[in-house]
Amino acid sequence: MLTADMKRIIEEQLLGFVATTAPDGTPNVSPKGTFFVVDDQTITFGEIRSPGTIRNLRTNARIEVNFVDPFVRKGYRFAGTAVVVERGTGAFDTLLGHYHGALGPRLRAIVAITVTRALPLTSPVYDEGAVEPDVRRGWTTRFRKLQPNQRFVE
Repeated sequence: MLTADMKRIIEEQLLGFVATTAPDGTPNVSPKGTFFVVDDQTITFGEIRSPGTIRNLRTNARIEVNFVDPFVRKGYRFAGTAVVVERGTGAFDTLLGHYHGALGPRLRAIVAITVTRALPLTSPVYDEGAVEPDVRRGWTTRFRKLQPNQRFVE
């Protein structure tokens, strides 16, 4: 299900916005910066400081994650079901073997998501005929202006 481009976006962007639902139906969206791909149907993130997300997943395993390249305004949304895999289990160690970030020692659990739906996200700016190099240039300029002394490394 996960294409090469989907995997690329997850690996390059790292920051995914995770949506879960509390038992009372309240939505919860939380950014996670520890994502990694396990295989063609599984994406994961390491849990460091996510008590609300973990609590929600323990009562409702349904989850959606969005990744967007902020410079080209394109990305993907992934829906599926999640399992919280605790540190100290063999499954945790197996999943951790796929993680290449520096935060491995801090992960208290790994959330494994079996992706059941994957859809592209594309900005409406493309509906108006914009092309990716122009969109990238415009957003790079905008982000540069947000930096002190306009010092932005591309």
